[in-house]
Amino acid sequence: MKLDRDLQREILQKLADAYPGPTSGAWGEIQELTDTDTLVGNLLYLEAHGLIESGLRQSASGQHSISTGGLKITARGLDFLADDGGLSAILGVVTIKLHDDQIRLLLEARIQGSDAPEEEKRKWLDQLRGIPADATKHLVHKLIDAGLAQWPTVLSAMQTLAT
Repeated sequence: MKLDRDLQREILQKLADAYPGPTSGAWGEIQELTDTDTLVGNLLYLEAHGLIESGLRQSASGQHSISTGGLKITARGLDFLADDGGLSAILGVVTIKLHDDQIRLLLEARIQGSDAPEEEKRKWLDQLRGIPADATKHLVHKLIDAGLAQWPTVLSAMQTLAT
């Protein structure tokens, strides 16, 4: 059995075209795409990722049969096909909130961990502690701009985190 991305996309598309109606017609077209073993493997793979409900059942002898009434694309599968990611892209947004005191603690730790002389560290810490809470937002924007100015370093850090 071979996983086949083109076959998987075609299966998803045929099921999306049939959605929300019956899939028996789509099943007839899907069956013609490849051999049974490859088809079953790819259907099970798509199901394992939550993109479809395969309708497949395995007998005690290991043979697979399909209930076309159980074959359908899921909301996740429809979103996968959508150019914009569908509702999953909207509902899956992660918001990160950092309160003023958390930002100050992060900056203080960075200052304390620097190689600067102790007197200079104290000066920077005093200035940081003297910044009003409403000015912290402006400071964060400046820090983000400074970080993005170091884009190659940021990309390198992102690659390290992704592996």
